[in-house]
Amino acid sequence: MDSANDHKAHNRTYSSFIGALKWSVPLVAILTLLVVILIAE
Repeated sequence: MDSANDHKAHNRTYSSFIGALKWSVPLVAILTLLVVILIAE
């Protein structure tokens, strides 16, 4: 079985996913806020 190799690949994939999430969630929140402010005016 290659369970150790699969675990390493999982850790790399999870780390990149979390890294992307840390940048994309605040960016989407800021863009959403800007759109709501523009619509409210």
